[in-house]
Amino acid sequence: MSDTSITLPLAGSRWTALALVVAAQFMVVLDLAIVNVALATIKSDLDFSQASLQWVITAYAIVFGGFLLLGGRLADVLGRRRIFIAGVALFTLSSVLCGFAWSSGSLVAFRALEGLGGALLAPAGLSLLMTTFREGRERNVALGIWGAASGSGAAVGVLLGGVLTSTLSWPWIFFINVPVGLAIIALAPRYLAESRVELSEQRHFDFAGAASITASLMVLVYALTRATQVGWGSTETVSLLLASAALAAAFVVVEQRAAAPLLPFRVFRGNRLAAANLITCIIAAIAFSQFFLLTLYLQQVLHYSAARSGVAFTSIAVTVAVMSNVAQRLVTRFGPRRVLTGGLLFAASSEALLVRLPVHGHYVTDLLPSFILIGLGLGVSFVAVTIAALQGVPPADAGIASGLVNTSRQIGGAVGLAVVSTVAATHAGRLATTAADAAALTHGFRVSFAVLAVLGIVGAILAGAVLTPRRAAEAPAPELAELQEAA
Repeated sequence: MSDTSITLPLAGSRWTALALVVAAQFMVVLDLAIVNVALATIKSDLDFSQASLQWVITAYAIVFGGFLLLGGRLADVLGRRRIFIAGVALFTLSSVLCGFAWSSGSLVAFRALEGLGGALLAPAGLSLLMTTFREGRERNVALGIWGAASGSGAAVGVLLGGVLTSTLSWPWIFFINVPVGLAIIALAPRYLAESRVELSEQRHFDFAGAASITASLMVLVYALTRATQVGWGSTETVSLLLASAALAAAFVVVEQRAAAPLLPFRVFRGNRLAAANLITCIIAAIAFSQFFLLTLYLQQVLHYSAARSGVAFTSIAVTVAVMSNVAQRLVTRFGPRRVLTGGLLFAASSEALLVRLPVHGHYVTDLLPSFILIGLGLGVSFVAVTIAALQGVPPADAGIASGLVNTSRQIGGAVGLAVVSTVAATHAGRLATTAADAAALTHGFRVSFAVLAVLGIVGAILAGAVLTPRRAAEAPAPELAELQEAA
């Protein structure tokens, strides 16, 4: 198997290509958060029940998380630029349909379609970045910019969602994607070089592997979502988790026998890629959970409006954006292990400060120091762990490695959020005298932040112990670098 993706853009246009990939990634990450602050208005306008409202978020997350690996392999085999453009087009079209949704069922269906578009464009975009920039300083700079978009998208989404919902109406949280998507579609054929894997043997596509792992991930995300409603020990939750495990086991068997496996296990030679993806899960669990808990604290305990909550998160977004660009320089100089370990310790420190969160908190004294620390931690960690995960991956496996990174982020975020929200609800319920008991809610949040602090420390230990520097024998072959220099 070889990669024919060495038709590289000229040096100047590489940065335009990066801008297109980053804009698409930012749009996808933004869409994960922007809907949250509009849920109350959507519920009223489209007659959602309280129980069904969560499907506006869940439908997107299930399809997005379930199809990421498939999207990565499709990009490798059918063409990364082709799948990237197709994903952006599908995402843009489904955003229009979401804005024009006429019922609860139609919005949920269109959100699922939007998740499929994201699952196609996200791994294709990251693999285009990998094959466009040479491993080392240039790629680190590119990943720093990409990480800034990924890390700050959630905070910007909360802010933008509040502003758009308050000043216009909720459909505009979807319509805002349309001009961005159309611009990317128009410019991508000019600035993005096509790349794909050429199979030396007769071309096969691993449909059995794709079906089993996609079904496993979708069932897992659905089980985690349902667990927060029906309980972790319920028959439904246990059955769904067992079904997901069985499908994952079937996937392993299929991949060992497939002529052209969806996930070639050779990419896990050594422990670097596996460890980096596990750490990605930890970082995503901290990020998703902290935004969720802090949003509830601001709105339910401090009684902030949606717009004011969004403004409060600006300090995180700005810090993440700045540190993501600083991080690539730090990684180039010190290596991803040291930088990632430090970033996770910053994140753990942020959670430790929030363990002391008071009922009558003040933004500047009680929240801002933690917001700055988590911005430092996430900005550094997202970039360092992505570089660590993709170092030494051959161009032929760029799509599948990128799909793994994005899958780890989504699955880690879903698992972390499900666990942490359950912890918060359980400990709040033990003290609550009413559903809106601020003291009980704050206690639940404190316990959850303590769990996240421990998780950050575990991630830091794992990064320091496992992400050892690569040996010279593990360095990538020089052919790609030479061809890039020639371009």
